[in-house]
Amino acid sequence: MSTEPVLIAGTWRDSEKTGFFQSADPATGELLPALYPISSWADCEAALVSAEAAFEEMRGMPGEKIAAFLESFATKIEARAEELVAMAHLETALPKSPRLADAELPRTTGQLRQAAAAARSGAWRQPVIDAANNLRSCFGPIGPVCVFGPNNFPFAFGSASGGDFAAAIAAGNPVIAKANSSHPGTTKRFAEAALEAIVETGMPAGTLQLIYRTSHSIGEQLVTDDRVGATGYTGSRSAGLNLKRAADAAGKPIYLELSSVNPVVFLPGAIAEKGEALAAEFTGSCLMGTGQFCTNPGMIVLLASEVTEAFIADLTRRFSEAPVGTLLSESVLKSLHESHRILTGGGAEVLCGTGPGKGSGCCVANTLLRVSGSAFLRDAETMQTEAFGNSSLIVVASTLEETAAVLGKLEGNLTGAIYSATDGSDEAAYDRLEPILRQKVGRLLNDKMPTGVAVSPAMNHGGPYPATGHPGFTAVGIPAAILRFAMLQSYDNVRSHRLPEILRDDYTGPAQRFIDGKWQ
Repeated sequence: MSTEPVLIAGTWRDSEKTGFFQSADPATGELLPALYPISSWADCEAALVSAEAAFEEMRGMPGEKIAAFLESFATKIEARAEELVAMAHLETALPKSPRLADAELPRTTGQLRQAAAAARSGAWRQPVIDAANNLRSCFGPIGPVCVFGPNNFPFAFGSASGGDFAAAIAAGNPVIAKANSSHPGTTKRFAEAALEAIVETGMPAGTLQLIYRTSHSIGEQLVTDDRVGATGYTGSRSAGLNLKRAADAAGKPIYLELSSVNPVVFLPGAIAEKGEALAAEFTGSCLMGTGQFCTNPGMIVLLASEVTEAFIADLTRRFSEAPVGTLLSESVLKSLHESHRILTGGGAEVLCGTGPGKGSGCCVANTLLRVSGSAFLRDAETMQTEAFGNSSLIVVASTLEETAAVLGKLEGNLTGAIYSATDGSDEAAYDRLEPILRQKVGRLLNDKMPTGVAVSPAMNHGGPYPATGHPGFTAVGIPAAILRFAMLQSYDNVRSHRLPEILRDDYTGPAQRFIDGKWQ
């Protein structure tokens, strides 16, 4: 039976497969006709050989050439925009507009162009010169990078188009992309556009290679191979931790984005001041994209009061009346039901939802659960089960100190938000809670929902475990995101003509350099 080809060494070719799979339309449940291969190790071996050859060329390549490829790729994506949007909509049920066409696609091309600018300037390399000791250092490429993309952002986090891809290439590394099984057709079309840009700009054939699926054991073998420099992974906690165990045992860097409940604290003064507006804002944020954002606010923390009870009643009404969206896949549907089973089994009360939704295809009714602060503290691990989808848990604490205890039991998260009154009545409570929440999240927000991740140099889309595998790195924001796929290279008494250009005394490029204790 014929399957879609894999991209190896600049050529679309038949896979050395162990089986095949199909993606499905989440809105109807119907399998889509294309068959995609489940690759054997032979495909991975061929990709590694090609990637190793590509790295030999790329590690000394001028940033201008890499930038030209990234910019060409961005242009070719825009030329294929209608095709890409249609395919992604079919495979994920995400709205064509505004989600895919007007938000995610421009973000994707914008990331590529930001990465290109960073490659061209070289500033991400952070050159340091100690003239007295003739000791110099800068960041350089680490080697072939494996990228495992998620199901929820087929463009902006896609394995052959997204932020990890852009950062790895900008650092001078080839990419072996492992498509997400929910949208293989979309990923294939991105790889087609990338191959056109590779040819047009004269990049090595193995700059980007694509496989669609492997067994778990082969995936672990891939991330531990000697030829791999690092891996970027976005997806489920269980699968990511299996890859991390394998990579850690082999001493290979792996950067993970796993799970996050993204707590939102509404302080009493804020609710009293504008409770209805906050309920509407939270409902819109939590149900946006059927809740399938990594920054979706999956937990609310409140202080018990009559005003709080009215706020909860308003939220419950809004969730019950809001339209029900379509989940990304049957597996997401099953996972959401399982999360609800765990949470209610742990003592959470159902305010609304958990049952079948009245939307199209894969859907669950918009869900709000409730638990007391004391019950949360009795089993904090269970109560932080991520319910990925249109669902959130309300934690009602009896006192400010109990609220502080709840925040103290939080796992690491991508984001955490605190809403407070504008008249200063919440300042004491804020001062008590903020230091606790600050250590639990990568990005702290005030009076703002966490959904939406600005592609900014100041962004941290990361955080303590289990939000990510390492609290010191971000998956969004150039140039910081590039450093995940770089190694610090020191040169001791190396002759000037043998140094990277950015470390030579006669360097005239745009990057600032830290020379003898001063930026110049």
